[in-house]
Amino acid sequence: MINMKTQTKKPTLLITNSVFIRRSLLHSLRNTEALIMAIALPIMLMLLFTYVFGGAIDPSGQYVNYVVPGIILLCAGFGSSSTAVDVATDMTNGIIDRFRTMPIRSLNVISGHVVASLVRNLIATGIVISIALILGFRATTSIIAWFAAIGVIILFILTFTWLYAAIGLVASTPAAASGYGFVLLFLPYLSSAFVPTDTMPDWLHGVAENQPITPVIETIRTLLNGDTVGNHVWWAIGWCVFILAGSIMWSTWVFHKKAGQR
Repeated sequence: MINMKTQTKKPTLLITNSVFIRRSLLHSLRNTEALIMAIALPIMLMLLFTYVFGGAIDPSGQYVNYVVPGIILLCAGFGSSSTAVDVATDMTNGIIDRFRTMPIRSLNVISGHVVASLVRNLIATGIVISIALILGFRATTSIIAWFAAIGVIILFILTFTWLYAAIGLVASTPAAASGYGFVLLFLPYLSSAFVPTDTMPDWLHGVAENQPITPVIETIRTLLNGDTVGNHVWWAIGWCVFILAGSIMWSTWVFHKKAGQR
């Protein structure tokens, strides 16, 4: 007796991920306005804080050495926030239902957005550092410290991108996802990104010292300036790992609840 049933071969996890990453990267390249903003924003922020605010904050002209880590994380936050909108769009336009009919793990569409955002943000980070060098930024540190700083930046971008992905999953519309994510963009301003926390009022100083962004910024700053990192690095890694793990679990649970999961 001949068995007429056919079995569809399920693609490997690597192939599925690569397809969704390529899809998200192509969407990024086709979104011309967002691409231009991703390039222009780091340039504008570096010029704004160095030439407009820098002279008032630090008359010595060395403010660029202080502000670079803050600009990097601020641009990373803006870049990661688009992930919430992209995920919310996929969740509301019916494409997820189409993916569920295929022999693939449809949750990989979220990880595709995350990896594409990481690539975009690393390019933006390179632009920030390049502009900073042109404006006079000089990192008095070793190659190992440079790689360590880049590692912390990658961990931060990955963490907040997954957090924005979770926000995109719970949002009812892309516009709502954009609004929810906008709140997180204020965190760098309430940290040591642009001014030392000891210049703030007592009540705000406590908030700035004990929120996740400050230890990440201080870790990057001390690594690039060749100073002793101290306990900031452990707080930075701890905060990032805690938020990253929570965001991945939250995303997985919400995706399974709203769309099912392969």
